[in-house]
Amino acid sequence: MKTLANILWFLLGGFIIGILWCLFGFLWCASIVGVPVGVQCFKIGTFAFWPFGRHIIPGTRATSLFLNVLWVLLGGVELAAISLCAGLVSCVTIVGIPFGLQYFKLAYISLLPFGAVVTA
Repeated sequence: MKTLANILWFLLGGFIIGILWCLFGFLWCASIVGVPVGVQCFKIGTFAFWPFGRHIIPGTRATSLFLNVLWVLLGGVELAAISLCAGLVSCVTIVGIPFGLQYFKLAYISLLPFGAVVTA
């Protein structure tokens, strides 16, 4: 069931949000200082391509707090807004609610990505 849901997700919008995460990752990797931020963007980008059957565990380390604040100021708000709007549109129909919940998960992680771990 999760394979079918992942395929539908990818075809109906997951590809776009995954590409956005990878684009932000490439932009951050353009500078040496931003490489750790870019690597985390790529990790979450792979989650954005295939979210069903996977979970995100938020982190609580102190170093993550600094990077999360920096991220929110320099890119996280845009990705969170896109994911939130897509989630609201997906939840209009009963069939789209599972997709909307995945978008809401991505909106949350868009605001606090550092220290988070993607598990299978």
